[in-house]
Amino acid sequence: MRIAYILLDPGIGVFGTKGASVHVQEVIRALRADGHQVTVFCTRTDDQVPADLADLDVRRRLPKGSGAERERAVAEASAAIAAEIAAEGFDLAYERYSLFSDALVRLATPATGAPTPGILEVNAPLIEEQRRHRHLHDESAAQAATRAQLQSAQVVSCVSETVAAWTRGQGASAERVVVTPNGVNTARITPREQTPSAAAVNPVGPVSPERPVTVGFVGTLKPWHGTDLLLRALARTRGPLRLDICGTGPQQAELQQLAAELGMHERVTFRGAVAPELVPEVLRGFDIATAPYPAGEHYFSPLKVYEYLAAGVPVIASAIGTLPDVLRHGELGVLVEPGDVDALATALDHLAGDPARRARLGRAARETAVAEHDWRSRCRALLETMEVPVA
Repeated sequence: MRIAYILLDPGIGVFGTKGASVHVQEVIRALRADGHQVTVFCTRTDDQVPADLADLDVRRRLPKGSGAERERAVAEASAAIAAEIAAEGFDLAYERYSLFSDALVRLATPATGAPTPGILEVNAPLIEEQRRHRHLHDESAAQAATRAQLQSAQVVSCVSETVAAWTRGQGASAERVVVTPNGVNTARITPREQTPSAAAVNPVGPVSPERPVTVGFVGTLKPWHGTDLLLRALARTRGPLRLDICGTGPQQAELQQLAAELGMHERVTFRGAVAPELVPEVLRGFDIATAPYPAGEHYFSPLKVYEYLAAGVPVIASAIGTLPDVLRHGELGVLVEPGDVDALATALDHLAGDPARRARLGRAARETAVAEHDWRSRCRALLETMEVPVA
């Protein structure tokens, strides 16, 4: 099947390093692995092109300007892209929801030719996010495009039930809305190799002053990821734990300063931006992985947690949003109260001092990731909701 993948958000590069870009790449990989021919239509690419996607047909239309001009440019790009997709007769349009795009609307009612069925993937209530954290110059246009897209898509695929409820409130037909959580490429992200004897005792080696436990975090350094809470918790732990932070963002300088103020600059590594193809190896260096979200609204499906599971790393996460269900209420990881630094510190100490428990959690995490959360399974199930052939 010929699939047009549409990404018109100027903040997300197809070949970027942040989570949204990884999500885009993995969906494309999963579709291609099942034999579909994918062509990408986008407004931004970035330059971290993985070797296995070097042959991907990517067609970019760069919206110029900023502010209101950029908003109009995205709308114009969506019109041009829809016309190109319609003219080439793609079998399916798969669009990641972006503000001001109405590509699926145009493809559902083309000026000439047959309609192109469409999937709209919704990862966040973007209008609310933009209103809260940035600025919308033409909110009425964004709202109109959003409602039209939700009503035109044959399937609205939402990353969580909270997001699904938002789409229904915006006019999506309930029977067209499905929940598709994030997933993970379990062939790309694998546990570190172990000898049978080492795996039976401790998958990450003995804890000692020479070999301290490494706590890991992967993600964009923004306030709602709780990385500052993780630093404060680490400062309260009893053991010689180290922290490996994989990712960058607007909080990086502030967090580096906090680590220095807490007297931990020698115990914390800030890797900065890391190319997605290098992340699997970074994960294999973690003994404990964290998702320390603060209290508050949480409608995400954290990609990092699925990657932790696939890497076979025991997880400590805030009991918020979808995470209790993902971690099976403690069977696959340790849950702590959101924003409770002392509880997080205690959980780190307990898990660092219990290698047998880390081994059990890691094995269960990996098995569950393979059985339930692989991206290929996610994409096949989504296509099946449209009665579209999966291969």
